[in-house]
Amino acid sequence: MPLAVYILGLAVFSIGTAELMVAGMTATLSDAFGISVGDVGHLISYYAFGVMLGGPVLTYFFLKYKVQYRKILLILLALYVVIQGLSAFVSSYTLLVIIRLITGVLCAGCLSLSLATSMAMVPNYDRPRAAAIVIGGFMISNVFGVPLATMIDQQWGWRITFGLVAVLVLICLIALERLLPEVSGGGKVKMEEELKAFKNKAYWKACVTSCLILGASFAAFSYFVPVLVDISGFSMQAAPFILMAFGFSNIVGNMITGRLAHNYSLQIMLVGLTILSISLFAFAIFAEYKTVAIISIILIGLSGVPMNPAMMARIVSVAHPGPMVNAVHTSVINIGLGGGSYFGGLAITNGYGLRSGLWIGAVLAVLALVSILPYVRHRQRQQAWS
Repeated sequence: MPLAVYILGLAVFSIGTAELMVAGMTATLSDAFGISVGDVGHLISYYAFGVMLGGPVLTYFFLKYKVQYRKILLILLALYVVIQGLSAFVSSYTLLVIIRLITGVLCAGCLSLSLATSMAMVPNYDRPRAAAIVIGGFMISNVFGVPLATMIDQQWGWRITFGLVAVLVLICLIALERLLPEVSGGGKVKMEEELKAFKNKAYWKACVTSCLILGASFAAFSYFVPVLVDISGFSMQAAPFILMAFGFSNIVGNMITGRLAHNYSLQIMLVGLTILSISLFAFAIFAEYKTVAIISIILIGLSGVPMNPAMMARIVSVAHPGPMVNAVHTSVINIGLGGGSYFGGLAITNGYGLRSGLWIGAVLAVLALVSILPYVRHRQRQQAWS
């Protein structure tokens, strides 16, 4: 495996950390900008909305035109370094929101091209492994990136944390400038195949379920730290380690669902959404009990985001898995991620309490569970007839 593939994974780790690290910095950013905890959570939403907007548009551009992956990727990473670096110096919340939107768009382009580049650099039989290394950067950012960012914020402040992300991306950029070969994609998007998927109601129903799952997960995750500190009674120093436990749960859950998703996607989602719903309700009701809080967070980590392989398997089962189909699905997922975080923050800002994000997450999880029940019953009838 070329060293450049691992550097691409490190770059994705960096931009993944940038998206979610705000969740561990709510108190610091609230004090720095004179805003509510809910407004801090909205910064995750704006980044996700940038990814949502940038994904389909940039993917279409990359595939429609013969793009030099190396050149465009290096340009996008350079822009990311500059704009993320600027975020460490701003004093205006509005300006920070604009920066988060722009870096979200750049994140979408960097992720898309990193995947395409990594797979173009290796033989066909190594492409799944190369893609796994790049996507693994995002998974590991939740385990190590967010807790580490929280620790740095506690010791040296949020500006250093934001700046270090830019420095890490800069290091990746310098390495890739030397190591990345010239690879390019060509050919026009077969839009007739893509449009068939977009006319398929089953595709959009699957997208809605994915949106609700991510909305449920991030309505809660975005506000874990203030709930843990102000309600459960944990110290701020303990928060990074609890976030790390959540991240490890994500990885374990993803390993399990990744092995089973192809053959058991509906079963995984049925079990996963049941666990997610119960654990969110339990956390919302019994947040003041430390043991319940820890167990709930681990179960949310095991059952929420790790349903992604099952979500993708369901999309593949109902639609041709073309680039635009996957890009739009990713955008819908980011609508859920950003929307869950946004509405959780809105409820907190309007005085419904820190638990309101957990309650919103629980309701969204139940709605997601309800959305798949018709398919579960249909599958059961099919099995009974056979």
